[in-house]
Amino acid sequence: MAPLRTLAIICSVGMASAFTTPPAPVALKPAVASSVTSLNSFDGFKESSAQFEAEYPNFSKYGWGPSVHAEVWNGRHAMFGWVFMCATAYAKGHGLIPNPDTLLDLKEWGTLATISGKTTLTNERSIVLIANVHCFMVGLMATIAPNGWSDPLLLDPNSPSYDRVVERNKNPYGVVPAFKAGLTEEAEMYNGRLAMIGIIVLIGFSCATGKDMIDIINEWVGGAFY
Repeated sequence: MAPLRTLAIICSVGMASAFTTPPAPVALKPAVASSVTSLNSFDGFKESSAQFEAEYPNFSKYGWGPSVHAEVWNGRHAMFGWVFMCATAYAKGHGLIPNPDTLLDLKEWGTLATISGKTTLTNERSIVLIANVHCFMVGLMATIAPNGWSDPLLLDPNSPSYDRVVERNKNPYGVVPAFKAGLTEEAEMYNGRLAMIGIIVLIGFSCATGKDMIDIINEWVGGAFY
């Protein structure tokens, strides 16, 4: 009953304060506005970015360190990770992986197939692993030699979009970016942050329960994959 009493007291105080005469609005508005502005501007991020740029100018000019560009790409990788994991769950549930439980032959594959000792990978795990390596190499090649129309991971001072990205890095989106629907940079920022938070929750849940992440994803969508 103690928690209920505490909750009732808090509600009573809140309701009572709602009927009291508030202070002068002139005194309240600047305080609220300044706190929201400070929260949304994320001054600590600006300070960290400026400090990194001052200490490591050669790295900063290529987009390394705490920057908006780095956060955008982290979010993109997280979103792609969710697509890949969902695709893996779909392939597993619809029998698209041949002989998933069959262990690789140690004599045929050698130490590439081993986990520890003489325990070898399953066919399913090895296919998923090679698919991940393939996607990683494609992303790496796109980073080293990006196409002219793509947004490079490492900034090129000679790129036409370099000045735009550098200017964007000077204006972080803050803790709560402005919500703009559609194909906007703000929408991409929200999607990327949600994807990164989701992966952290997924990994934590997998460590706590001992379940495979693919099985957890399938449970979260109500068994839609298998």
